[in-house]
Amino acid sequence: MSAARTSAAIRYTALRLAIFVGCFVVVAGLVQIGALPKGLGDSNFVWVVLLSLVLSAPLSFVLLRKQRDAMSEQIVTRVDGAKARLEANRNQEDGLAR
Repeated sequence: MSAARTSAAIRYTALRLAIFVGCFVVVAGLVQIGALPKGLGDSNFVWVVLLSLVLSAPLSFVLLRKQRDAMSEQIVTRVDGAKARLEANRNQEDGLAR
């Protein structure tokens, strides 16, 4: 079960990174052909990175909804399990103290 939790988080992160890289390639291409401004002075790389981040964030939000929901469901399940174990440990300690 632990591998499934990890894979959902890794899958979401990898897809998020892939969307960013795709946006970076597209923005860099558009800057090189002159469709987008090159920025100010030596800020070309920073401009391309920032514009790629701005474009990839809403795309990731829409396109990765299913993966984000699966990851959050696994996180909630894990947190609920940890809370149940903590409560069981407290009850066990209370039983020993009496």
